[in-house]
Amino acid sequence: MGALYAFMIVPQQRRMKAHQQLIASLEPGDVVVTNSGIHGAVAEVEDAIVWLEVAPEVELKIAKSAIAERVSRENDDEDDEYDDDYEDDDDLLADADDGDV
Repeated sequence: MGALYAFMIVPQQRRMKAHQQLIASLEPGDVVVTNSGIHGAVAEVEDAIVWLEVAPEVELKIAKSAIAERVSRENDDEDDEYDDDYEDDDDLLADADDGDV
């Protein structure tokens, strides 16, 4: 019984506690991934709701509990790969408007 508790229940409790801390510490500007794999930046945090910006001027309303992990914070010194994706998409859209694609 003790081995079962040590190998199964304790790790699950640690994961739950870490997830609760993540949800409690969400702030606007955090880049996160949801359980369903949607990547975005936190635009606004309400009680149980997070507004997630997935593209320029496109926000999704999701439950806080749907956040799986934080990828980075707004204040990170590293280059933000998330913003680079937007720039690439803008270039593709400009090419599509010209009829070149």
